[in-house]
Amino acid sequence: MPGVPASTQAATAQQAPGRALRYTMFGLLYFTQGTILSYFTALNGLYFLSRGLSMTDVGIFASIALIPFVIKILLGMLSDRVNLLGMGHRKPYILLGLGVQTLCLVAVPFIDPGTAYWGFVALAFVLQMGMALYDTCTDGLALDTTPAEEKGTIQGFMVGGRALGVVVTASAVGLIAENVSWLAVFWLLGALTLLPVPLVLRVREAERPVERAFDWQAFSAFKRGPVIALAALGFVFFLIIAGANQLVNPFLETEFAIGLSTAGFITTVWGIGVVAGSFVSGSLVDRVGDRNATWIALGVALVGTLALAVIVSPTLAWPLVALFGLAYGTYQTVYFALAMGHTDPRIAASMFSILMAVTNVAQGVGMGVSGALADGIGFRATFLALAALNVLAIPLMPRVFGRREVG
Repeated sequence: MPGVPASTQAATAQQAPGRALRYTMFGLLYFTQGTILSYFTALNGLYFLSRGLSMTDVGIFASIALIPFVIKILLGMLSDRVNLLGMGHRKPYILLGLGVQTLCLVAVPFIDPGTAYWGFVALAFVLQMGMALYDTCTDGLALDTTPAEEKGTIQGFMVGGRALGVVVTASAVGLIAENVSWLAVFWLLGALTLLPVPLVLRVREAERPVERAFDWQAFSAFKRGPVIALAALGFVFFLIIAGANQLVNPFLETEFAIGLSTAGFITTVWGIGVVAGSFVSGSLVDRVGDRNATWIALGVALVGTLALAVIVSPTLAWPLVALFGLAYGTYQTVYFALAMGHTDPRIAASMFSILMAVTNVAQGVGMGVSGALADGIGFRATFLALAALNVLAIPLMPRVFGRREVG
């Protein structure tokens, strides 16, 4: 990481458990996020409808529930600045966030959104604040404890862990909701939230050296050309993959009249592709370097997005959607690894969260643009247009990496 002596990096890397346990811990922390993401994307609308609410109610709820992830930059600053109760800058916040999420999931079955809509929304907001807190501080801990040569691998575990959480939970919670109860769904999600706790408790945060103390002047990093170009690169990446991803199932339903169960299985296949892409590309970053890995990710994303446009039968959808999932996981993992490498350790969680905020905005723009394009020119032409947008990344590459190979 820029500005951190090798000796300091080696010391901070020893704050967390050994390598295998550290990878597992970060994977599980992101796995818990994936389980909640799975509920919000797959089941929340159905839960609301079963309680007599409308899709408008679902939309209002979703918008409010996302606010914590918009303001999580402030949580990153809090973590960077304040050593909570002398327990550290990351660990206590992660445990607090996990605890809040668990308690909310235990309580939520007892609030009927049909009769206490705003109470349910308020509880969900608190739950999402807990998730945003441990998400931001997990990123900060990864930045604090991961040697530069392992940043790709650790991001592979994190992105892969979240995708695995989506895949596993999407299959399980649907069956549980249908055959057992919604209470069982929420309590299962609460239990899964606790999985990383034993490993987090093993983290020992050392006192920060002077060169890593919080410094407002470190935010001047956002004036540097490579950081600005990196943010622009992330905007392009996430606009493309988010825009294409939201169209996959609507495209298949429109073209081939797939049912809900088939759409669910297609999503599972996509998720398996994301897991594969994240682990492979994470290792790739560490093996071939940032620049080469980014060029490879660009090529994979181009092919994966183009592949969606040539799905001419339901049978062909399975491998090509998996290929797109591979591209999705690759783009995410490579960009997150790049962001780690450009983060100033004095404001690690703050700076990383700002770079992630750019990708969140890009996803919103991408979904809006792709939806409008699909209505105007059709799904296949939209996939082709999104694939073509990858060329926007090319002039940014030398600005991010310079004219010669870096690391």
